[in-house]
Amino acid sequence: MAHVELSLSELTDLAGPTGDHDPSLDRWGLAVSSAAEPCLLLDAAGIVVAASHSCAALFSVPPAEAVGRHVLDGVLVLLDFNAVSRELPDWEADKIPPLLASASGGLARGLMRVRGDDDAPRTVDAVSTPLRNGAVVAGSLTFFAPVGR
Repeated sequence: MAHVELSLSELTDLAGPTGDHDPSLDRWGLAVSSAAEPCLLLDAAGIVVAASHSCAALFSVPPAEAVGRHVLDGVLVLLDFNAVSRELPDWEADKIPPLLASASGGLARGLMRVRGDDDAPRTVDAVSTPLRNGAVVAGSLTFFAPVGR
């Protein structure tokens, strides 16, 4: 099995995303915003800190406009898996991997159905990990992989 290690220690002098989130997320924000893979960085409150450009097809808003908004505030429009897709109820939306990883402090993975930038439904596999600042969960990092199509 391949082993990948990420070191961001050389980025300490670069200016990164700023805001009300934990400053330890700024380094991750630099990596996410320049990543080739579809990935999303949220703070502990579910606010988008950074999104890769390849997430554009998954979002209802461009990734640059998603920063600073709650992930469920029109950034990811979540759909159910029924034949006639409807928006996912709030009580289920709170259980999506990016939010669950922050809330539980553990890894989270699951399929999500989202409305893409062209209003077409898409199914994605989401893998999320909590990010910590010491013992405190500062946010989550999620990678997306399209399923099907």
